[in-house]
Amino acid sequence: MRLPRIALTMGDPAGIGPEIAVRLANAAARGKVSPAEIALYGAPDVIDEAVRRFAPGSSPRIVPCSDLKFSQMRPGKLDARCGLTALECFRTATLDAIAGKVDAIVTCPINKAAVNLAGIPFTGHTELLASLCGARDFVMMQSAGDLRVVFVTTHIPLAQVPSAVTFDRIVTVTHLLRDAIAAEGVPHPKIAVAALNPHAGENGNMGSEDEKTVKPAVRALENEGIDIQGPFPPDTLFIESIRSQFDGIVSMYHDQGHIPFKMLAFDRGVNSTLGLPVIRTSVDHGTAFEIAWQGQASIGSLTAAYELARKRAVSRIAAS
Repeated sequence: MRLPRIALTMGDPAGIGPEIAVRLANAAARGKVSPAEIALYGAPDVIDEAVRRFAPGSSPRIVPCSDLKFSQMRPGKLDARCGLTALECFRTATLDAIAGKVDAIVTCPINKAAVNLAGIPFTGHTELLASLCGARDFVMMQSAGDLRVVFVTTHIPLAQVPSAVTFDRIVTVTHLLRDAIAAEGVPHPKIAVAALNPHAGENGNMGSEDEKTVKPAVRALENEGIDIQGPFPPDTLFIESIRSQFDGIVSMYHDQGHIPFKMLAFDRGVNSTLGLPVIRTSVDHGTAFEIAWQGQASIGSLTAAYELARKRAVSRIAAS
């Protein structure tokens, strides 16, 4: 069986993306991580500078996506040109994945503010990827080993969350989570659902959404034969004695799941998108401007993202 082809995007050039990307590519070339054919999507001049500083002697394969020069940017500084470069790297890699030129995409972090500074509305990789793929039913998942969290809503203001948490959306997200867990070799996934309101709404006395929306969705999923429980009070669901009973957790909104997940697995967490025709994983951290281009960044999360993307790509290749 052939090696999987992985598109690795460098992310925002002013952040830690170029450093961790060339270090991972070098680790793969030296057999320090599982083997794959890695193509580094980015600005060649920026990548060459990252190689000189952080992976001397290596020679990653580069797919040019921008003519940005290292001398034109300032490490650790917000820059519209860097935002555009990061966006174009991701867009090019996604189109190559849709065309079948690569088997999976692994993304280094984009700075949303830099993209928006260029006058392009941008809420995140997940939404753009779904748009390019023409997908309607998709969900963000954070994972680290047996800890898996999906999100009914993601990059929207908190004030919009209650109206976006619908019966149909909860059912769709849970199906995608169950299928992803099963694809990892768990035959009968056990799923927990977080409540939207504190104390799971206290039987409607602290918000009606859990009674009117979340509980009916859980019952409907249970009637389908899915092993599911909830809604649980969000403040106790991530305690080890509770979360360890489940293979996946359905979170209602971004920070409800992201905060505990990152507290538990920040240096090894992986962000992936479920429900799409292409495989995409990402680091679970930002551009870290404060340490950019200083040789201090960890490649732990990127390595975990790479290994998960590779695992899924190998399974897809074997099944084809």
